[in-house]
Amino acid sequence: MNNIILIGMPGAGKSTIGVVLAKILGYQFLDSDLLIQKQEKRKLHQIISQEGNDGFKEIENRVNASIEAEETVIATGGSVVYCHEAMEHLKSIGTVVYLKLSLKPLSKRLGNLQGRGVLLKEGQTLKDLYQERTPLYEKYADIVVDEEGKDLETCIQAVLNRLSAEKR
Repeated sequence: MNNIILIGMPGAGKSTIGVVLAKILGYQFLDSDLLIQKQEKRKLHQIISQEGNDGFKEIENRVNASIEAEETVIATGGSVVYCHEAMEHLKSIGTVVYLKLSLKPLSKRLGNLQGRGVLLKEGQTLKDLYQERTPLYEKYADIVVDEEGKDLETCIQAVLNRLSAEKR
């Protein structure tokens, strides 16, 4: 139960913040997208194009639901919130932190969504995706950290402050 699970939109900084957070806390760091790629021996965008969105979600659910870790910061893929079983498992092994960022800075940070392995339905825009996922992030989050207008260091400090307040 001593893990920290980061959720949020692609480009919210889950991996970047996760690595630094792990160093500060003396934890391990695990990127579940990289774990999926390692287990599947394919890049995310290849899995999505070969298996389709539903096939990818099945793989993402299976991999995330099987993570066993202690004292680990886990950066999840942005679409993990579609995987109920995985999210229930992740909530059972740690504190889920939603890194919240509005659409405008997200769109500035993100380049080619397909090349990043972002799960998009046919014709779906980043705005559509944001509106679809935000309620799911809020549903599963134990803690919400608003990153709006904050630099990396300030975001990390905000996560640490919220985590220590949660433990009290």
